[in-house]
Amino acid sequence: TTSPGAFTEADHVFQGEAEGRLGLLVAALEAGADGAPRCLSPAGDARPSLALARVPRFDLLDLPRYASLSIQVSRGCPFRCEFCDIIEVFGRVPRLKSPEQVVAELEALHRLGARGTLFFVDDNFIGNRREVARLLPRLAAWQRAHGDPFDLYTEASVDLAAEPALVRAMVEAGFSAVFLGLETPSAEALGAVGKRQNLRVDPARAVEALTRAGLEVFAGFIVGFDHDGPGIFERQRAFIAGLPIPRAMVGLLSALPGTALWRRLEREGRLRAAASGDQFDRPNFVPAGDELELLRGYRGLLADLFTDQAFYARCRLHLAQARIGARPAPPGALGALWRAVRDIGLRGRRRPHFWRLLAGALPRGRPALTRALTLAVMGEHLIRYTEETVLPRLDGAIAALEAERAAAEPPRRRRRAAGSAPRAARA
Repeated sequence: TTSPGAFTEADHVFQGEAEGRLGLLVAALEAGADGAPRCLSPAGDARPSLALARVPRFDLLDLPRYASLSIQVSRGCPFRCEFCDIIEVFGRVPRLKSPEQVVAELEALHRLGARGTLFFVDDNFIGNRREVARLLPRLAAWQRAHGDPFDLYTEASVDLAAEPALVRAMVEAGFSAVFLGLETPSAEALGAVGKRQNLRVDPARAVEALTRAGLEVFAGFIVGFDHDGPGIFERQRAFIAGLPIPRAMVGLLSALPGTALWRRLEREGRLRAAASGDQFDRPNFVPAGDELELLRGYRGLLADLFTDQAFYARCRLHLAQARIGARPAPPGALGALWRAVRDIGLRGRRRPHFWRLLAGALPRGRPALTRALTLAVMGEHLIRYTEETVLPRLDGAIAALEAERAAAEPPRRRRRAAGSAPRAARA
């Protein structure tokens, strides 16, 4: 955490990374509470080597209850994005586990019977490209030796597309998807928030290159930057619609404690509260533009992106460009296939879109058909969640802000507005 003072109910707050410091926690627990919270903070700016990291106790998990498992290879990111807290928590010098450590974690999971999707939770998997290039051949060899048990995915910066050898090595190691923070089509906004790595490559070409190389791209986008400029919602809508990214995740900018953004907004007197993580409410700072326009524009953007037509159009665009390798069918795949056909293809309102997507994938064989089915199932969640939860929540936030502004108007103006309503209705 970057806010250790937030946990006033705790007897002890252990801040920072655990490697090499667990003795402090054990000693504190053995000593018991002394009536006041005690923060066990790391000394200085030093961060531990991941050579100290142990193989997690995966045996404590009830593995069948997890659709996807995860491991961590690295911590830290070399970039300076103003809104990101990763560099505050883990630093700007990426630290990695050795290939031997990573293989040991894979072995531990494999022995327990784990198979299927495995998320490398690194915030920027290619933060240290030289070490990642050393790791990937070991991953590929382990996967081949064990019958390719894991379908890997991770997060990376968009400039991964400028490293074709690294991309090929990732695909050979079993990576099938990558999350990118594309954020915005506004070069001015990207430059202002320090995300200059996104200015070194054309994002549309980068996404296409990664898709054609064999990586499904899912990406994050942000609205609410100070430098978004007029027309940003239409620009975002057109930007995303032209990308082969079915899973387009759009959020309101949030100021996280401890970040450069937080510090700047605090200096400018624009902070309201700590970030709640709620993407469907008002931002936790005073936006540079009109807040009501921001919320209405955000609501309209999400409504447009997750219509049946818009989502399935991005799916078709993805399938038209994607190179999809064969992967072992995960446990329960046949049952999932039948449920998808029954609930979407036979009973669902999106039947025409579903069958059109499958018809386009069928000539390319089982891998493409599996990808199409997976995207259709994801679409059921994304479209329904947007309609049933997201848009009503945003409608509530918009209504609350409208009511707040109406209440703040001078009484005479409110009476005049109320008196003019019947005349407007008659007209």
